[in-house]
Amino acid sequence: MARKQNKFDYDAQLAPYAARESESRGRRHTESSPNYRGEYQRDRDRVVHSAAFRRLEYKTQVFVNHEGDMFRTRLTHSLEVAQIGRSIARVLRLNEDLTEAIALAHDLGHTPFGHAGQDALNACMKDYGGFEHNLQSLRVVDELEERYAEFSGLNLSYETREGILKHCSANNAKKLGDVAERFLKKRQPTLEAQLANLADEVAYNNHDIDDGLRAGLLTIAQMCEVPLFADQYELVRQRYPDLAERRIIHEVVRRMINRQVTDLIDTTQATLSALGDDFDAEAIRAAKAPCVAFSEEMARQNQTLKQFLRRNLYEHYRVRRMTSKAARVLEALFEAFMSDPRLLPPETEAKLAAHEKISAKNGKARAVADYVAGMTDRYAFREYERLFTPGELT
Repeated sequence: MARKQNKFDYDAQLAPYAARESESRGRRHTESSPNYRGEYQRDRDRVVHSAAFRRLEYKTQVFVNHEGDMFRTRLTHSLEVAQIGRSIARVLRLNEDLTEAIALAHDLGHTPFGHAGQDALNACMKDYGGFEHNLQSLRVVDELEERYAEFSGLNLSYETREGILKHCSANNAKKLGDVAERFLKKRQPTLEAQLANLADEVAYNNHDIDDGLRAGLLTIAQMCEVPLFADQYELVRQRYPDLAERRIIHEVVRRMINRQVTDLIDTTQATLSALGDDFDAEAIRAAKAPCVAFSEEMARQNQTLKQFLRRNLYEHYRVRRMTSKAARVLEALFEAFMSDPRLLPPETEAKLAAHEKISAKNGKARAVADYVAGMTDRYAFREYERLFTPGELT
């Protein structure tokens, strides 16, 4: 007897300008539709079950994982982005599953040690096409994950893959084909992709404040130089004069996120309302600028916050010491594997040989970069010890 299918209309409650599964450009490899979930939910599920997603638990956001159990990692950051993105998508009647899939996948290609690792690996790859974590995230879901019998990668839908690719040069866009064509045609991605991008900004700005204060790299006095923080801090102090400092910080950060999310929703709703009911997803793509945005005032305050965090947190001497050490570790690993690929695990060495057949110049370097980029912080340190520390052989 044929299996009874339970199909849902996932598009029924969406706004006219939301991404619809019925209008999806599909997958690179044809698959039958899922019976009890939507296509974008399938994308989300595949990301969550991927090895690359699990490894995010031990990849740096700002602080190396072993520096403390309470600091954000790439995994907790991705979950926070997904939560913020999905909450906003529901209010705007956008596709929640697509928003969440993009949010959870956006950092899959990040190296160990955060942006310091990316910069180091990009320098190593200077003569071999460079390295950019955004492109690597797409590479992970398109090629590097090995979970399915019929294809490499996760075979995600076009719209999820497009959302992962937030930035792309014209040269890279020409190589990537349809998923990057919007960069050549000066078109916008879906509203869901636009939303995931700003949810990422809200999450890392505000939660980096929390981690910076917890680590003692930032002080309350310093943070009160930032209007977005100072306004909420004063309100909390007035309302809860006897509250412990740790709880004050949590309350202030919570209110900062709420204020930014509310501004984003109100501004975006006003923009979309002005477009009219007949404005559909295709018209969103043809717009001259993103439709999901902060107000001008909130955008200015966010820029002030980002500049403050760069000066006082990301360039703090303790963070720079960590990033300097991380860069040396990744550079040493890359150079060692390039000089002698026999140092690589057998399965990675086999991939290197396959890459060299495709590109004699860049193939080996790309395979080594894939291996190094996929490491967690602690695995990278461990590999360094195995290669360069006397007595460490396994």
